[in-house]
Amino acid sequence: MQAFEAIRPYKDSEAPAALDRLINDREFLDLIGRFKAPTFTRLAPGVARVLTKRWMARQFGSVKSIDALQEELAGYVSQLIDKTTSHVSQSGLDGLDPDGAYLFISNHRDIVFDPMVVNYLLHGSGFGTTRIAIGDNLLKNRLFAEMMRLNKSFVVKRNMSSPREMRDTYQTLSAFIHHSIEDNHSIWIAQREGRAKDGLDITDPAIIKMFYMSQKKSGVSFSESMNALRIVPVSIAYEYDPCDLAKARELEARARTGSYEKKADEDTQQIVQGLTEYKGHVHVHFGEPIKDSPETPKALAARIDREMHQHYHLHASNIAAYDLSQVHRLSHFTAPQVPESLETAEAYSEVEIEAARTELERRLAAADEALHPFLLAMYANPVASAFNATLPDPDEP
Repeated sequence: MQAFEAIRPYKDSEAPAALDRLINDREFLDLIGRFKAPTFTRLAPGVARVLTKRWMARQFGSVKSIDALQEELAGYVSQLIDKTTSHVSQSGLDGLDPDGAYLFISNHRDIVFDPMVVNYLLHGSGFGTTRIAIGDNLLKNRLFAEMMRLNKSFVVKRNMSSPREMRDTYQTLSAFIHHSIEDNHSIWIAQREGRAKDGLDITDPAIIKMFYMSQKKSGVSFSESMNALRIVPVSIAYEYDPCDLAKARELEARARTGSYEKKADEDTQQIVQGLTEYKGHVHVHFGEPIKDSPETPKALAARIDREMHQHYHLHASNIAAYDLSQVHRLSHFTAPQVPESLETAEAYSEVEIEAARTELERRLAAADEALHPFLLAMYANPVASAFNATLPDPDEP
């Protein structure tokens, strides 16, 4: 792993020291205290800090490896998921080998919960957890950087200053991904840089191109290289997005002014919001490994998108938003109802659709009117994507 020193996750041998740093970090103890006992931590922060440190030392002080740490954390992750979702479900895992390694390329809606719920489902079904690709912008927060590297995360550098730096960075990242798969470690990576705030899940061909960069000189063809990665398209579907209003504000600002500047702690706030607030039903679909990759990054990206959209679990909230969005000028849709040819994962009753409509109207009422079309579109757009994926593929004979 020496060649990947700048981007790799922590090794087992580094876990005890990293945990010790966290256990003795005042800011980290305050953060954990706010999660475990928010009222007590607010009223008696010093005492809460001491008690949290003792609890952390008791729970994690003897951990000697990353897998052992994740095993200790599994119960807490399960509790968090139980508190913030109505339920979590999955499809497709029975078609994968628990002893194999895969490149899970996923749509991206939440900064931390996306890879967490994927790993939660993998762990619960007897699979190894994945190494997680995270942008270096998230490492500005010292505590988050420490916690993520302890959780098998590796770094994807952004905002590079020159073409040469970009080439070298992507070469290293490509080599790390191939090395991980060859070493039987699965990878989770988002299909594009940043979250899909508008609900349109589109794979960036540049990411697919990056996968091949370290393989070009070996003489292996693009399709052979991609087949060796065992790419699995993953569709994550949230019934409700805890960060929907924040995303709508950003989308509206970009549409109105052409840009949006994040506040210093905005990512951190949305990480906490995404983890702790209600999401309703969350479904994850794991596709079949791609064994017959097309010959170009663009064609493979389109293939991944089509499979994601075909298997995206449409919730009642998506259906209700699709219907409501037709009255908004900025909506992508004009049809009066969901196309009859589109089969949803569940047959929703009128009562369920009405309940979803009521919840969406409550969220709209809490937002400025200018945000309404953007908020609705992020829920409605997956319906259009799923419908388009049912149409004949123009690239197939």
